[in-house]
Amino acid sequence: MLILAIAMVLTAAAPQSPSVATVPQVDLDRYLGQWYEIARFPNYFQKKCAGEVRATYAKRPDRRIDVINECRTKDGSVTKAAGVARVVDEKTRAKLKVRFAPAALSFLPFVWGDYWVIGLADDYSWATVGSPDRGYLWILSRKPALNDADYAAAVERARANGFDTSRLVRTRQSPRP
Repeated sequence: MLILAIAMVLTAAAPQSPSVATVPQVDLDRYLGQWYEIARFPNYFQKKCAGEVRATYAKRPDRRIDVINECRTKDGSVTKAAGVARVVDEKTRAKLKVRFAPAALSFLPFVWGDYWVIGLADDYSWATVGSPDRGYLWILSRKPALNDADYAAAVERARANGFDTSRLVRTRQSPRP
């Protein structure tokens, strides 16, 4: 009992990170289209990607969004993953859930991943996207390269939200034939 009581007190006394804050509003019509990955936290589902990572978002008739992620693999081939996203916060439209699992599994909550827009240029030229647990982070751009000032601003949005930005790995982008 004493050990349990001490554990409860230590847990309650542990500093709590503030919640991840999204941007106030996302105009999804402006957000749709092609994005280039400029940097990301390493993750298991992109470990085959050697570079030239792109994401394309397109509106569907059912108000969801088609998601096509592609990258060049280490052997030089291109791999693609098709998914679907849905808005979970209608007020800001900055919180989405994305699924790459088959549609038949969409009733399972764990097949949906968090996609929160936490930074966004006024002209929609770059975006910072993360997860509320701070386990995933991407810096995206409309062009294959992002100037230093814009990159710093995108990274700062992540840092201000408590992400460990030292984990960011830059993505190699080069023209495709």
